[in-house]
Amino acid sequence: MEEEKKNKKKNYIKEFLPYLFIVLLVVFIKVYVVSPIRVNGVSMDPTLENSDIMLLDEMSYRFSEIERFDIVVIHRGDEYLIKRVIGLPGDMIQYKENKLYINGEYVKEDFKHKETSDFAAEVGDDQYFVMGDNRTNSTDSRVFGPVMRDEIVGKTSLTIYPFSRFGNKK
Repeated sequence: MEEEKKNKKKNYIKEFLPYLFIVLLVVFIKVYVVSPIRVNGVSMDPTLENSDIMLLDEMSYRFSEIERFDIVVIHRGDEYLIKRVIGLPGDMIQYKENKLYINGEYVKEDFKHKETSDFAAEVGDDQYFVMGDNRTNSTDSRVFGPVMRDEIVGKTSLTIYPFSRFGNKK
């Protein structure tokens, strides 16, 4: 009788372990790899729309560099902002007649964005200049200045909801 109880307990543990492993794996992925994030507002219009749900990739920047024009999620204070990286550390940014100049050289922007007013800014070490694609209605680095590297949580480009907008956004 005692032996039968031990066998039942062992079988129960063997059956339970795969489920425990799956739960732990899902939690690990959610916390350290990808998680859903909702677009809040119109600052990334026309690329992203208010209430789009995207996947936030929190892992790739651990192994690769932040690149110009990446769409990133920034943690500032108690909110998360979705913006596009325009300036990298050490860059001198200038918009003149709706055209982007980096360190004096014209750089073509291969994505849709609203008109950009003329301005110039310098990006410091370990900083990034970020802007929304809705240039006339975006609180971004033109307002709060460049963001520090450690404020960037990860990048995002895959819209998962609504299903009619499913896909990679650049």
